[in-house]
Amino acid sequence: MTDTHGAARPDQLSVDHTTADGIRVVTVHGEIDHAVKDMLGEALLSHDGAAPLRTVVDLSGVTFMDSSAINVLVAAHQAASDDQGWLRIAGAKESVLRLLEIVGLGEVIGCHPTVDQALTA
Repeated sequence: MTDTHGAARPDQLSVDHTTADGIRVVTVHGEIDHAVKDMLGEALLSHDGAAPLRTVVDLSGVTFMDSSAINVLVAAHQAASDDQGWLRIAGAKESVLRLLEIVGLGEVIGCHPTVDQALTA
C-alpha cells in the first residue's frame, strides 16, 4: 500500500507510506520545517494520536530539517514507546544526521544507514 502526499518542487515535502513485514515505512523527501511539520506528524501518527507500533522513517530524501522535525520525531517515538513499539530513522544525509547528533536524538531513536538495516535492527 502506498499513500503519497507532496508537490513537484524538490524542496517541498512529500511523504510516502509503505509496509514491509508488518513494519510501517515512511519515506520522506524534501525539506521539513515549521510550515510542513503537520504533514510529517500526520504520516507518523494515526488519527487518534498514537503511533503505529513499529515505524522506520526513511530520511534519505530529506535535504533540510529544523527543530520542528525533531519535535515531530520525538513525539512519534514517545507514542510508539508508550505502546511498547519503536521508531527508527534510516538513510539520513550528512547534514540531517549532524542535526540529529547535535540534539542527541541518535541516543534516543536508532539511526541506521539504510532502511533494510533499520528493519532488521
